[in-house]
Amino acid sequence: MDTRSKSKPWLFLYVLLLFSYKTHGADTISAGQSLSGSQTPISQGGIFELGFFRPGNSADRFYIGIWYKNFSDRVIVWVANRNIPFSNPSRSELKLSKDGNLVILSNSKIIWSTDLPCNSTTSSSLEAVLLDSGNFVLRDGPNSSALIWQSFDHPTDTWLPGAKFRLNKLTKEAQPFTSWRNSEDPSTGMFSVGLDPNGSSRYSIQWNSSKTYWTSGVWKEPNISLVPENRSTYLYNYSYFSNENENYFTYSVYNTSILCRIVMDLSGQFKQYVWLDGVWYWNLFWSQPRRQCNVYGLCGAFSGCNEQTLPFCECLQGFKPRSSEETSLSDWSGGCVRLQCQNNTSDNGNEDGFIEMHNTSLPEKPQYLPIGSDKECKLACLNKCACTACAYNSNGCSIWDGDLLNMFKKQEAAMGNCSTANFPHNSYHRLLHMLSMYEKAQRNR
Repeated sequence: MDTRSKSKPWLFLYVLLLFSYKTHGADTISAGQSLSGSQTPISQGGIFELGFFRPGNSADRFYIGIWYKNFSDRVIVWVANRNIPFSNPSRSELKLSKDGNLVILSNSKIIWSTDLPCNSTTSSSLEAVLLDSGNFVLRDGPNSSALIWQSFDHPTDTWLPGAKFRLNKLTKEAQPFTSWRNSEDPSTGMFSVGLDPNGSSRYSIQWNSSKTYWTSGVWKEPNISLVPENRSTYLYNYSYFSNENENYFTYSVYNTSILCRIVMDLSGQFKQYVWLDGVWYWNLFWSQPRRQCNVYGLCGAFSGCNEQTLPFCECLQGFKPRSSEETSLSDWSGGCVRLQCQNNTSDNGNEDGFIEMHNTSLPEKPQYLPIGSDKECKLACLNKCACTACAYNSNGCSIWDGDLLNMFKKQEAAMGNCSTANFPHNSYHRLLHMLSMYEKAQRNR
C-alpha cells in the first residue's frame, strides 16, 4: 500500500519529462502545430537542428534555418527566408497552413511559403520532418515515401551528401548554390555555381549571375576532368545522372561518422569541408578556383587582390573602402571610392597626379586612343574627370572610365604555375590612376 503511494509521484514526473522532450526535441511539425521562439526540432540521429537564428551581431534580422547540432560555432546549411528576415521573433512562427504549405508568419503576415500548387494534398496526416541528411521535407504521414516538398530542391549556399546539384531540362533552369552576402548576412550574394544550361555535365561559377570566371571539365567517370578531387574514393561516392527531365550530380559518404559539406563560399570559391571523428575542426578538402585572386570581382571597384596579404583585398592608393562595415565582414563587393577629382587644375599647389603600379593586371574594357606618347596619354586622362586610369606601351594609349574592376597583383614566384593568358604579356606595363588632392597634400608635406 505504502509502496504504491510513494511510486505515483515518480511515475507522474517520468511521464512529464517524456512529454517535454516530445514537444521541444522531436523532428516533426505536424498539422496544427507551429515552431516559434526557442523551439528547435532535432533530426532523429541528433545531427541537424532547425530553428530561429540571428546571424552575427544583428539586432533585428532573424531567420529560420538548419545547422549542425552540438557545434560551438554554428554552421548554417540552409536558410528558408534568406532574403526576407523578420525583426520580431516573439510574433513570428513556422507552421503548416490549412492549404498544405509550410509558411513563416511574422506579425500575422506570410513572409515565406513553400508555394505549392493548388492541387497539393491538405491531408490531416501532413507533416514536416527534419531528416538526418539535413533535408527538411514535407510528406503525407510517416509511412509516405513520396515527398511533397524538400529543402534539398531549394538550396542556399550548401550542397550536402544525398542532395542533387541539378539542371531542370524541361525549364532549362539550374538549381544553383549561391553565396551569402557577407559573414553576417545570408541574403543572396555575388557568387553562384550551377550546371551548364546547355545540358553538358560541366558546371561553372559566376559573379553577379552574369560573368563566368571558372568552369569545370566534363564528367568522365569516376570524376570531373578538371576537378580530380570530385571523384569516388574510400571516403565519397560521386555520381552523375542524366535523363529526359534533368541532369544532376550527387554524392554520398561511406562512413556516417564523417560530416561533409560543399559550399559556395562568400570568397567566390566552391569549397568542400570535412569533419572527421576525433578532429576538432573543419578541414578544407578542396576549393575551386584554387587561386583566390582568380575570383572575378572579388574586391570590387578600385581595389586590388593580393594573395600575400590578409585581407586579400586592398584599396588603390588615394581610395578608401566604400563601406568599412561591409569589408570587416569579408564583403568587398562595394569596392573603394576616390575622394574627389580635381582634373588638371591647381588648388594651393595641389592637383591630380598619377601613381605607377607595376606587376598588376590591367582592368577590363579599355578605351584605345590614337596618342603617340606617354605624356599625351596622361594628359588625355587628366583632362577627363571620368577617367580613372591610363596605360601606355608600344601598342599605344589605353584609358579607363568609371570603376576599375578585377585587378590583382602578379605573383612572380608563382608565374610558372599559372597560365600567361591571365597576365599582360609585358610585365612592365604601367597602370596609373589619379591621386586625390588629399593624398597629394599628404605626400607633399
